[in-house]
Amino acid sequence: MTIQARFPATSRLLHWLMAPMIVAMLFIGVGMAASVSARYELLVSIHRPLGVSILVLCVIRIVNRFINPPPDLPDTVPSMQRFAARASHIVLYALMFIMPVVGWGMLSAARYPIVLYGPLRLPPIFPHNLTLYAWLRDLHTDLAYLFFATFLVHFGAALYHGLVLRDGAFGSMTSFQPGSIGVASAAPASMQDAPPAALRADPAADPRLLS
Repeated sequence: MTIQARFPATSRLLHWLMAPMIVAMLFIGVGMAASVSARYELLVSIHRPLGVSILVLCVIRIVNRFINPPPDLPDTVPSMQRFAARASHIVLYALMFIMPVVGWGMLSAARYPIVLYGPLRLPPIFPHNLTLYAWLRDLHTDLAYLFFATFLVHFGAALYHGLVLRDGAFGSMTSFQPGSIGVASAAPASMQDAPPAALRADPAADPRLLS
């Protein structure tokens, strides 16, 4: 059995650090769209610093990807699926970077304060322009839908490789290798039936020879 090479430890750490942050960001965005008054303000106060954190980690992750290239997909993965996997990763990385920047620009154009925590604020990156604000707000919403769809495809593909194909692609991003448990039971029958080394050294001690 060929064990699929794993992502470097830094890549796995960044992946599993960002994954819950992105899921939280997507659902907070849904909550913001359906909330009003005090709850909306609470969600916004979480949404902004979380988005900036994702932006910073995304830049770190892109740099790390160049320093620590990901392992190749298993040879059993068809070429079309390889292309789809690369394309989905490019889209995910682009959205992780672009969405926070668009949100930052949207708030800048509306002259909303971009509060991270307490007195800590981000400077505006666009001039005050309500038309630009409206356009960026629509763009931010459309990108959020695309992000949600791409994430679901990525998550579904990971489950498919991990639970159905079991080809090691899912295990390459985790701290364990699915299928490594129970490898001994998959050994040839001749190896499973072989007596321990101590019995082989002393044939008289093998109970099968005494029967």
